[in-house]
Amino acid sequence: MSVIVTDTGFAADDWDCGFRGAETVSANDCPHAIDLPSDTAPDALARLTNAQMIRIDFPSSADGRGFTLAQILRRAGFTGRLRARGHVLADQYAMARRSGFDEIEIGDALAARQPEPQWLARADWQSHNYQARLRG
Repeated sequence: MSVIVTDTGFAADDWDCGFRGAETVSANDCPHAIDLPSDTAPDALARLTNAQMIRIDFPSSADGRGFTLAQILRRAGFTGRLRARGHVLADQYAMARRSGFDEIEIGDALAARQPEPQWLARADWQSHNYQARLRG
């Protein structure tokens, strides 16, 4: 099972339309969500901006390529749901939200090690950043 993390805490997954690889989706055919590996080439993202949801894999908490892919998608005009999946830690939640992710999908084992209060402590991601402190 997996847990969905949002600014309001833990929730069950409400997406029931399935996921497909980006290579099986054309520019006008996006009824399902798209799964992207962290090593997706940035130039392949522009044709995916009309998808309903995109889920980007994080194979390791040390692999930050997914944050870059999220920013590129948002700058290209993607307005659908953007989900990070995998090894994203509670400490990385604010970065994920600032990068453009709407939610994070974690496994039950990670949710047990980092319970909901740890994620909620970072849910006020817009107020607690170095830029806000510098602007005073």
